[in-house]
Amino acid sequence: MKKALPLCDLRDDSSFPMLIRQIRDGLLREIEHQLVASGIAINYSQHLVVKIIAKHGPQMPGDLARFLDHNAGAMTRLIDQLEDKGYVRRKPHAQDRRALTIELTPAGDELWRRMSQFIERAQDLALRDLNAADRTRLFDLLKSVRDTLDETP
Repeated sequence: MKKALPLCDLRDDSSFPMLIRQIRDGLLREIEHQLVASGIAINYSQHLVVKIIAKHGPQMPGDLARFLDHNAGAMTRLIDQLEDKGYVRRKPHAQDRRALTIELTPAGDELWRRMSQFIERAQDLALRDLNAADRTRLFDLLKSVRDTLDETP
């Protein structure tokens, strides 16, 4: 049986996509660690649904599924889990009687307030060795890369 390589041996600093993935994974690990330490039983996909609704208001399940790259069944289960925890509720769509929207409950709003602090802490940890000018430059560079990719067909 092959022995697993330590994480440091799997790093590839010459690969931009791998570096971005490693940064993302590190932030997720830190956020999930803080969630567990605070006693919040929520996974990252559930966290994303709460975040999207908190930032953009009630959403249709299909829109959430597309954003998270989930199929309809997986999205239904995810919403069911959040509803069972009391963080979201389904409501009839204002213009389409056949459709539903998903909105945060007061408990979901409170959850988002707590989770926002964890995201800020994880970001502060990740960027702690950069001064303000370097942070601004990093964000500007990353936005430029994002915008370039958005323009590509």
